[in-house]
Amino acid sequence: MATEIEVSLRVPTLTLRAPGEPERRIDNSLVRFVRRVEVPALPKPNDVLTLSAGQGQQVFEATVTRADWHEEKALFVVSCTYAKRSLPPALYQVLTNDGEWLPKTLI
Repeated sequence: MATEIEVSLRVPTLTLRAPGEPERRIDNSLVRFVRRVEVPALPKPNDVLTLSAGQGQQVFEATVTRADWHEEKALFVVSCTYAKRSLPPALYQVLTNDGEWLPKTLI
């Protein structure tokens, strides 16, 4: 039986380099990307979730850090981190432009 959860995804800080332009650093330490998804079972810490962005065009993995019941939303909020050390600029662009992944500022 599928279970709906809310994924709260932490992505690493990103440095954008373009020829002829200064480097631009995007600090994502206070931002989480949030989306609801259906999973076959509630993931546990250290499980790997396969997620997608941009209508399924970009598939990536995230490592679960915790899962907490949210009483008001009546579902589990699963905190995850992007599984790789660095985030490709193309994937970051897709995440920020995808209407299903909503950026949430922590402060």
